[in-house]
Amino acid sequence: MLKLKNDTFVLSMCKSHKPVATTRSGDTVIFETLDCFSNKLVTTNHKLSDVAWSDINPATGPLFIEDAIKGDTLKVEIIDIQIAEQGVICSAPGFGVFGHILEKETTKIIPIKDGKALFNENLQFPINPMIGVIGTAPETEDIPTGSPGFHGANMDCNKITKGSTLYLPVFNDGALLSMGDVHAIMGDGEVVVCGVEIAAEITVRVSVIKNCFLPLPFLINEEKAMTLYSASTLDEAAKGATLNMQEFVTTALGMSIDESAMLLSISADLSICQMVDPLMTVRMELPRWILDQYGYQFN
Repeated sequence: MLKLKNDTFVLSMCKSHKPVATTRSGDTVIFETLDCFSNKLVTTNHKLSDVAWSDINPATGPLFIEDAIKGDTLKVEIIDIQIAEQGVICSAPGFGVFGHILEKETTKIIPIKDGKALFNENLQFPINPMIGVIGTAPETEDIPTGSPGFHGANMDCNKITKGSTLYLPVFNDGALLSMGDVHAIMGDGEVVVCGVEIAAEITVRVSVIKNCFLPLPFLINEEKAMTLYSASTLDEAAKGATLNMQEFVTTALGMSIDESAMLLSISADLSICQMVDPLMTVRMELPRWILDQYGYQFN
């Protein structure tokens, strides 16, 4: 099985990056990833300011997928996420929702034991390994891995986990898939600017889908179908995710605009993925049983 090592990473997503490996549609690949701090915060004495911006959010890749051409859709099935034995979370003045009230930098080391993240002597949380940065190369721009967009990247959606499938746009030949920034656990919003950041090995299956209509990026798991949208404000991101879901429902289920709007108002949920990156990301979740009632199946 092809394995991409964590010393082959990019700090931006760009069509000019040379692929580090090539695979075929339908193949399974392992991405070995650094944490978002390039594994540089390993004790409480290490602070966020110790990490250069050039070391933030490394994404392993890019991977070239044969037969992927502009206009295709890349299907990425998350088969497994294996995480390290220790993660880290930090806070600092000027960062996140609390940046204006924080007075000092703090780093907290989070041991991972028996499937739980040990926050302190009183609190242990079941882990939920998720991929923060996952995306393809954009069509024209060179976009830092720390910023989300229509190409995916730093969406920080805690539903991108083992068992989920993410659909991404292909803007360039080979798609040029990169990923990293795994979290052992992270709440919606990522309000302190990070979750439990951790090194990982991600196993995915990549498939090229032709003539596929989905408003991308698009995420599914066993229970939900989700539109993901990033914009400069949460209001814009929420509206974008909602309108994309309505477009999907209208087309996929053959509903009128009025009926699909009413359906989403009573059955779909809006959730904030993250509100701390250069663009904010919101998702709309639609129960998959609704799609099942119409016999809709994803490619």
